[in-house]
Amino acid sequence: MEKILVLGGTGKTGRRVVRHLKAAGIRVSAASRTGGDVAFDLGRPETWARALDGAAAVYIVEPDLRPGLDRRARVPALVAEAVAAGARRLVLLSAHGVGEAGDDHPLKSAEQAVRESGVGWTLLRPDWFSQNFSEAFWRQGILAGTLALPTGDGRTPFVDAEDIAEVAAAALTDERHSGRIYYLTGPRAVAFGEAADLIGRATGRTIRHVDVDPEVFVERQVANGVPPDVARLLTGLLANIRDGRGAAPSDGVEHALGRPPRRFEDYVAETAAAGHWN
Repeated sequence: MEKILVLGGTGKTGRRVVRHLKAAGIRVSAASRTGGDVAFDLGRPETWARALDGAAAVYIVEPDLRPGLDRRARVPALVAEAVAAGARRLVLLSAHGVGEAGDDHPLKSAEQAVRESGVGWTLLRPDWFSQNFSEAFWRQGILAGTLALPTGDGRTPFVDAEDIAEVAAAALTDERHSGRIYYLTGPRAVAFGEAADLIGRATGRTIRHVDVDPEVFVERQVANGVPPDVARLLTGLLANIRDGRGAAPSDGVEHALGRPPRRFEDYVAETAAAGHWN
């Protein structure tokens, strides 16, 4: 049986992609810097060959979006090596807005390399993950009771990482998804204040969203050890939501899977019941 390689196989989407593929009885290898089936580091090309060996399809994630990083030495080089090693299908986890951004977007060269690879490809452009409230950036604020972000009353259609993973698994195994770009969002746009209220009600706690001036937010991130260029990049993305430039709900999940995307309310209920905000 041919192997599917999942890069970032222990990460937020990767581990879910692995689970979906294993549930379907597909041979899968989770590649990660630590804890996966095979060691892999996008920043260390000497780790690539062993991971790519025998992989017919590859799920690609770029974990480092720092401005100024040499993009040509990472995903484009990996794509070339994967195709040379025999991969016939590539699925890239990209991001909302890449198609409308200028050439300086961190994922622009990765998308171009995948689309020009000469093999079957699928691009996934998700909005902000729902799981950022429970597994990443914003969990600490939720636990502290104050979610301080420069988002104002802006709204965005958070997408569940489970939906992203299910679309990725389908694209890795079904050629009908080749040549497709899927914009992945939840069914409706949600404000951060509403998100905090929903999580508060589900956990029985008071959680409030506090708007923060973008410059103040950058200063706080840097004070907490975030590199200044990364802090400015993240703040700019959040400020886009504040300014009403968040993503509009899309039908990408439904097009790919034939069902509506999961609601943010369902994510909150399931996450609270699992004790992730205890």
